[in-house]
Amino acid sequence: MKNILLLLAVVLLLSTSAFAQKKNAKVSFEVDGVCMMCKQRIEKAALKTKGVKFAKWDVNTHKLSLIIDERKTTAETVKKSVAGVGHDTKEFKATKEAYDNLHECCKYRDEEVQEDHKKPKK
Repeated sequence: MKNILLLLAVVLLLSTSAFAQKKNAKVSFEVDGVCMMCKQRIEKAALKTKGVKFAKWDVNTHKLSLIIDERKTTAETVKKSVAGVGHDTKEFKATKEAYDNLHECCKYRDEEVQEDHKKPKK
């Protein structure tokens, strides 16, 4: 009898943890970048990640907003994908090679590039 109760408890626990994953979870985090080319690259990398349904990066706030299927992906996986195309997050930094492959205008680690993007456009 104890074994049956224990088995039922385990099955119940496992089934509830499976339901905790959301099909349309909203996730957001910061991603470094400076321009509209960065925006396209970041969003494309996110959307290419299996389980990402929506991706929008804001050039002013650097916030990447996502809708993901948590049964297929995690925020960590998306952060790795974005770092893979040259953009840093707090948890994952782009490799030197990925960063060096960015267009000169997109070199967000360079203070001169950052300042150039802050200037008002005429």
